[in-house]
Formats: sequence, C-alpha cells, structure tokens
Amino acid sequence: MKIILALVAALGLATSAYAQSAPDGSKERPLRVMLIPADGGTESGTKADYQPVFNAVSRQTGLNFDIKVGQSYGAVVEAMCNNLAEVAFFGPVSYVQANKRGCAQLLAVAVEKGESVYYAGMFAKADSPIKTVSDLKGKKVAFGDINSASSFTFQMAMILEAGLDPIKDLAEIRMAGSHANSIAALGQGLVDVANLSFDSYEKAVREGAVDAKQIKVVVKSIPIPYPPLALNTKLPEDMKEKLKKAFNSVHKAPGVTPDMIRGYGGRKVDAFNAYFSEQEFNIAATKLAMITDELKGEILKKASAR
Repeated sequence: MKIILALVAALGLATSAYAQSAPDGSKERPLRVMLIPADGGTESGTKADYQPVFNAVSRQTGLNFDIKVGQSYGAVVEAMCNNLAEVAFFGPVSYVQANKRGCAQLLAVAVEKGESVYYAGMFAKADSPIKTVSDLKGKKVAFGDINSASSFTFQMAMILEAGLDPIKDLAEIRMAGSHANSIAALGQGLVDVANLSFDSYEKAVREGAVDAKQIKVVVKSIPIPYPPLALNTKLPEDMKEKLKKAFNSVHKAPGVTPDMIRGYGGRKVDAFNAYFSEQEFNIAATKLAMITDELKGEILKKASAR
C-alpha cells in the first residue's frame, strides 16, 4: 500500500512539474509551432511565409510562439502526436492523418475571395508534347513529399483514375521531398512532369526560381481544402478558444496590417476562418484512401531504384 501511495504521489509531482513547465505562450515558455516543409523546409521558406500572421496574433494576444519547420510532412505529424508542438501547419492529407490519430484539431484555414481552397497541378516544359494525364505513360515524373496532398496524393489519384499503373507505366518516379524541389527537377531537365501546388508554383515564379513562359499546366486538380493550421488536442480548452478567436479576428485587430495576413506560399489572404467545417477534409481523406500503404511502399521502392 505504501508503495502504491508513493507511486501516486510521484505521478502527481510529475504532472504538477509538467503543468508548471508546459508551454503557455509566455516569453519563457512560448507555444511551439511546427510547419510542414511545403516550400523546401528552409528557415527562409515556409517559416517566412507564416511568421507575419503569428507576429500579428502575438501583437493581438500577447502570446509568444517558437516557430520551426519539420524535416518532412510525417515528422510534423509525429511532433504533434508526441506533444512536441501545440500548433502545426499541415497539408490537408497530413492533417487528416494527425486528426485520425486523435492528436490534432482545426485551428483555422485561410480565406481568399470568400473561399478556403487551393489547387494541385501537374506541370511540364512549355514545348513538351504532354497534354493529359494519360500522356505520362513512359515519362519521368517528380513528386514532393509522399504525405503531401498537393504534390503527391491528388496527382497520384489522378494517375490512378486515368487508368495508369504508376509502377509499370511511369518510366521514373522521383520523390523530391518538397514542392520547390519538384519544380526544380523539371527546370533542371531531370523529369518530364513536376507535381506541386499552384501556390508553390506561383511563389517559385515570383521569386524567379522558374520562368512562367517556359512552363505549362498539364492538369489542374479539383478544389482542395486549404492547408490548415491545427491545434494539439491536449491543449487546455481555454487556450484553444483563445487561439481560435485570435486567428478568426486577426485581420481586423488594431495595429495589424493587411500585409501581415499571409498564408500558404507566403501569399496575402483576406482572413483566417477558425470555424471551418471538419467535413470539408473528407475529399482529402477519399483521395488518400485510394493510395494504399502497399502502393506507397512500391512507389518509394521504385523511386529509390532510379
């Protein structure tokens, strides 16, 4: 009995110690934010895209954030599910993965011209004979991260829907690791087709990484729910509500300029919607279901064999 009481007391002390040291948004214990490496994962990439809006929320609430970029989409899911982050920026597919594991819930999605959607695309050189998804047969194709909605999942679903077998029909699969690396592979002549989001493509054009005159769109996806910001489900409810209210109203907060309201790809957006429906992500879940773990394994095997 004494041993049991000692264990309970020790557990209580440990819980109390965690509560005292858990991130609370103070300068000493800032809320940890983890971002998927949508545009290469560099400190000057995705972090720079989202730093302005987090700065705006800090100005509005007094909360402090420690923003980092994960090495991969999967790494961000694991960070959230292992309580190494309180807030995360996910792609729709990686959000579905984390949400199904019970460790992530929606914080907010960006709104632009009344919509919270974006698009995936397949891109080729302007003089390429490739015109449709079916034309990918026998071609070299680059994807981003295997857990990315708009540089892998939606395009792979289109390939399957076109009746192609990605293992047998694609001459080469290159897993580039990010949207930026995917379009770079096309620019360097390493592949015939690059898969990435239109936001990332437009960012590459703005930054001079690619010449829009030398690139054409092979296909544009159906609308995809905008890549969301998410909360760790273990956050205290009052903190969750504080963050949701802050993001929902940040675009009209005193001292916050329109230039600070930025989203995926660093583009300016009109606002953030903290009450977006979870059901909107069903389309991402449906596309994800088409790509089995077995197929993913075969794709990675083919990519490593090039």
